[in-house]
Amino acid sequence: MVSLRVLRHLPQRLTLGFAAFALAACATDGNGAFASTPKSEAAGAVSAADPRAAEAGAEMLRRGGSATDAAIATMLALGVIEPQSSGIGGGGFLVTGDRDGGVMTFDGRETAPMAASPEWFLDASGHPRQFMDAVRSGLSVGVPGNLRLAEKAHDRSGKLPWKTLFGPAIALAENGYAITERMHDFLGDAKDRAARVPEGRALFFDAAGNPKPVGTIVKNPALAATLREIAEKGPDAFYTGANALAIATDVAADTPGARGMVTGDIEHYVAKERAPVCGTYRGYRICGMGPPSSGATTVLAILKQLERFDLARLGKDSPVAWHLFAESQRLAYADRELYLGDTDFVQVPVKGLVDDAYLKQRGTLISPDHTMATATAGKPPSDASLSYADGDEPEEHGTTHFVAIDQWGDAASYTSTVEGSFGSGLMVGGYYLNNELTDFSFTPDVAGVPVANRVEPGKRPRSSMSPTLVYDKNGQLVLAIGAAGGATIPVQVAKALIGWIDWRLSAEDAIALPMLFSPGDAIMIEPGSPLKAMVPALQALGHANIAERPMPLKANAIERTAGGWVGAADPRSEGGWVKQ
Repeated sequence: MVSLRVLRHLPQRLTLGFAAFALAACATDGNGAFASTPKSEAAGAVSAADPRAAEAGAEMLRRGGSATDAAIATMLALGVIEPQSSGIGGGGFLVTGDRDGGVMTFDGRETAPMAASPEWFLDASGHPRQFMDAVRSGLSVGVPGNLRLAEKAHDRSGKLPWKTLFGPAIALAENGYAITERMHDFLGDAKDRAARVPEGRALFFDAAGNPKPVGTIVKNPALAATLREIAEKGPDAFYTGANALAIATDVAADTPGARGMVTGDIEHYVAKERAPVCGTYRGYRICGMGPPSSGATTVLAILKQLERFDLARLGKDSPVAWHLFAESQRLAYADRELYLGDTDFVQVPVKGLVDDAYLKQRGTLISPDHTMATATAGKPPSDASLSYADGDEPEEHGTTHFVAIDQWGDAASYTSTVEGSFGSGLMVGGYYLNNELTDFSFTPDVAGVPVANRVEPGKRPRSSMSPTLVYDKNGQLVLAIGAAGGATIPVQVAKALIGWIDWRLSAEDAIALPMLFSPGDAIMIEPGSPLKAMVPALQALGHANIAERPMPLKANAIERTAGGWVGAADPRSEGGWVKQ
């Protein structure tokens, strides 16, 4: 069942095409495609950044698939129709949970090739390269992880055949999909990457070099063929053979110097099941992804540091509430910048960073009466002697998030990415390759003190991705949520959780709350939002540096209600949700 919410958020010129896709999908038969099945009484749902992808996931639920099956099908479909944000040439993180509290987390983060070194992003003079120069080179490409992640998660909790999950994505790539307004904007804004190679130019640009108009039907037969081979032969068809050779060859040819990715880097990639990071906030159990993601530690820190304040009494229209939110971000991001990295390479005090006593103490640094200005990292409890320096890495915003709940009440919260818009701009087999390695610090050390997130061979860069599950006081799953938007992701999730828990908003209204981002000593607010009227009050609390700044806000969620599972998508995006 397609929610009316979906059609409201799909551009009008595309609704007929979407309906045709949904009907065609339900009518298609076996061999890995769709077949109609009765709807379960305990209907699940899928929420995604594009309702056509949400429909692909929901069809897996109708066929008796699990939330994990639905999430994988959604990931694959998004890789076709939202190539600016994600795809099989990128990676991601997946958090799955059952209705009674069991949580698993899967790390499909991209890895640096074995030829990489801490000086990877330094030029011949020893200075950090210009960021966009690094992005548009083979230096930025990590070994993709999404398909190995999908394989591992499917082995654990998939119910449908692997091949079946590829049906919707193959159909979209083969039969075509319409360019949306959002995609058209990205094609213009990131033309330097989208049109970097002939394949991209042919797919998305006209003969004059302009982005094809909104509503243009794009067919990607090369990607359809790639997906069909992986559906038939499994992920080895991606990580070995001709596809692996094509990735390694193109990346190495685009990497300065006699160094680069080789097929062995791709063949030896492993997705990892990690321990979930969980904590409590006002009686709710909140679980997410640990390192190399900074998501769960940052979200929990923002929330726990605020627990001593009565945010419910203050309400969403209080400048003091938003001031407190900004202050807690600064403390959380100071710790994030210093301590977070890949735990296979550096010691990260994960337990200490979410320790109740530590965060309670950090929270005492927050005053409702005035700003702390610049926050410094704390000293979380740890058995190890930790000595790291702050890095300097920026983050881009080519990411997407989606959630699925199945008829058994189990959940999958999945964030997938190619890093910046259209990744590195390199294409193989109809898909873009990521620029994920630019999430590493370009500076390996400061005065000889290593940066935790510096480049090392085989290492995974730190991420902000924050796929999250929430359980109530009775241990029941009540919310699955996540977001896209680079370094803003943990703040988007924390903001929505405050809205949902403290201010008793629906998931949709909590996601729609205005955005305030303050990882350092400045405050960035969403342009044209109600926060603009609060600027004088925030300035009176000592916030001197406040600016309106566009931010790529794109969150998705599904919540438990008295009437069943209800999805939510950011009204600032083209997202939507679909019932089983």
